[in-house]
Amino acid sequence: MPVQKIRRLGVALILVLAPISIPAVQAAVNSHQSPSSNDIVRLKDGGEVRGVIVKRDDRSVWVDVGPTVVSFDLDQVEEIVAATGPAVTAVDSGTLFSVAVDPIELSPEEHAKVLGPSVIKVSTPGGLGSGVIISPDGYAITNAHVVQGETALRATVWFLQPDGMLKRTDIDDVELVAVNNHLDLALIRITNPTGAKFLFAPVQGAEKLDIGQPVFAIGNPLGLERTLTQGVISTTQRNFSGLTYVQTDTPINPGNSGGPLFNTRGEVIGITNMGILGGEALGFAIPARYVKDFVRNREAFTYDRSNPNSGHIYHQPPTRSLSGGPSILDDGTSSE
Repeated sequence: MPVQKIRRLGVALILVLAPISIPAVQAAVNSHQSPSSNDIVRLKDGGEVRGVIVKRDDRSVWVDVGPTVVSFDLDQVEEIVAATGPAVTAVDSGTLFSVAVDPIELSPEEHAKVLGPSVIKVSTPGGLGSGVIISPDGYAITNAHVVQGETALRATVWFLQPDGMLKRTDIDDVELVAVNNHLDLALIRITNPTGAKFLFAPVQGAEKLDIGQPVFAIGNPLGLERTLTQGVISTTQRNFSGLTYVQTDTPINPGNSGGPLFNTRGEVIGITNMGILGGEALGFAIPARYVKDFVRNREAFTYDRSNPNSGHIYHQPPTRSLSGGPSILDDGTSSE
C-alpha cells in the first residue's frame, strides 16, 4: 500500500459571551484605557479595538478592554497586532532546530503570514517536493524520497520584503547534509544570496497530539506553490512497517512531500510524506519526534557525494527458503 495560556482573566471572564457592539467597545476602551493596553485588534468593518489580549485560539480572540472582556470571531478580524511581538518566538535549542517559547493559538490565516516564508519548494531533475526551514542558517527538512538519487538540487524560497510582499527566489546552492531512508527524512542546507538569516519554523517540543485537533499544511502539491490545506488529526499513532505516523484528513498530494504539518500554535508537528492512492482524506506525516532525533544524530546519516550509500541504512533481512531452524542449532535429538 503506497504508502492558552491565559495571562489574566479575573471576574470579567463571566462576561465574555455577552455580545457587545463595536461603538460600545470603543467607548469602553476610550474611557478605561490602561498604560499596558497596547494590543490592537483591527476589524474587517474598519473598527479597531485596543486592550489586552487575554486569550486566543484558531477561532476567536478575547480582549480585556478595562470594564469587561469581549470576544471576536476571527472571521471578523482583519489583523491582530500584539504588543508582545510576533506570534512565533523561537530560540536556538543547540541542535539546529528550535522550539517555540510559549506559543499561542492562532488561525491558519494568521500563522501563514508568519510561517509561510519558512516553507520552500525542493526541485530535482526527477521531480519536486516541499520542505521547511528549521534554522536561521538555512538548514531545512524534506523527505528522503524527494532527493533520492539526485545531487542537483534547487530550492525556491519566498523572502519577506519590507513592504510585506514576498519575493520568489530560486537558489541552486543547496547542500545535501544527511539522508535517513528508513525514516524518509533528509536534511539540506541552502545559502541566502544576500547573506541574511532565513525565517524559520519552530518544531514542537513536548509532543502533544489529540484526535480531532485542527492542523494545516503548507506545500507545493502538483507544483502549485504555497498551497495551504487544513483538516484535523485523524489518528495520532498509525503504524506502518514498525514506524508510527500522524494520520490526518488534511489534503496531501504529490508535491506536498517533505512539507510541514502545523498545529494551531504554529509548531511543526510532522513532515508530510505520503497518502494512500485511491483513498480520500488519508494523509500521513512523520512525527516531530522522529525529525528531532534525525537532526540530533545527523552525523550517523551524513551524505557523502563520493559514497551515496553512506550512513546507516537498515535493509530487510532475507527470508528463509526452507522451513525449520538452521542446522547449526540442531542438538542431535532430531529424528531426521
